Amino acid sequence: MSMENSEEVDNKMDSLSLYKTQNEKSPNLTMSHMERICENTVAIDSKQNPLIDFVPVTRSGDWSDIGSREYMEDTHVCISDLAKKYGYHSLDQETVSFYGVFDGHGGKGAAHFFCDSLPRVIVEDAEFPLELEKVVTRSFMQTDTQFAKICAVQSALSSGTTALTAMIIGRSLLVANAGDCRAVLSRLGMAVEMSKDHRPCCIKERKRVESLGGYIDDGYLNGQLAVTRALGDWHLEGMKGIGERGGPLSAEPELRMITLTKDDEFLIIGSDGIWDVFSNQNAVDFARRRLQEHNDTKLCCKELVEEAIRRGATDNLTAVMVCFHSDPPARMGVHRTRVPRGISAEGFHSLRRSLEA
Repeated sequence: MSMENSEEVDNKMDSLSLYKTQNEKSPNLTMSHMERICENTVAIDSKQNPLIDFVPVTRSGDWSDIGSREYMEDTHVCISDLAKKYGYHSLDQETVSFYGVFDGHGGKGAAHFFCDSLPRVIVEDAEFPLELEKVVTRSFMQTDTQFAKICAVQSALSSGTTALTAMIIGRSLLVANAGDCRAVLSRLGMAVEMSKDHRPCCIKERKRVESLGGYIDDGYLNGQLAVTRALGDWHLEGMKGIGERGGPLSAEPELRMITLTKDDEFLIIGSDGIWDVFSNQNAVDFARRRLQEHNDTKLCCKELVEEAIRRGATDNLTAVMVCFHSDPPARMGVHRTRVPRGISAEGFHSLRRSLEA
């Protein structure tokens, strides 16, 4: 598990404690705020910083399209209250929301299995949500092992999927990624990449793959897959292994956690088909303009997918958007500066000759 580009802070955020009690009808979940040392923050005095008082107002939208493919292998999930969804009841005002995009390959079995199973495995972990990062990493790995056992009995389900999930609790945003789906945050209109694509061209991934007996052939992992991390794919020989080291194809997600501030506007989660035709900043700019026009997250996702198709995307396409404000993003004023203008001596003499002619 890793949190890249982290910068420690001295100020305390919120503290989170969890107590689960279970009776015959329904378990209870009690949680207070989470204490996190997050990245992209600096040591500050909370009394002097209005950003510390920010409380996200979370709303989401989603859209998907088969594109020009014969089969739809993408799937996704949006859960506004993860504990409540699975029968746990928060006794305080805090909720944990969960969003995920799963881009299947070699069939839709893996994508649908992980979309259905992963959120439940996370919420049922004994350390959820106190040790959220550990819980998410462990849940990815455990769910992957469960799928291997199922495929051993039902070989028709054998397939793989990339996965990207985003969880919001209080002001904390945790993104977990295994594969080439991507999450991009809009911060005052600037794109902030919240995940890294796991592809064979990545030097860090290539070294990890080779250290575990794998190889890269013509841009493909072991000559077969265009990603170096994925869930499933147990049927592919030499890709995965049981044990601590595992195989060259890893199900372990990379994590990134930040503390949201009022400058953070929305998060876009997209399958790789979106990012084939949109840069991170281009997607943020496009989404911002649409939200400013109608402030409808679902319609914005639909327009993003349709624009990707118009630009020539051929893959399955899925977009999920999570906004952190009820109002649309503010329009950014353009600051125009006066630039002194002059004329060269040669130009001056040329102009004078023209006027004297």
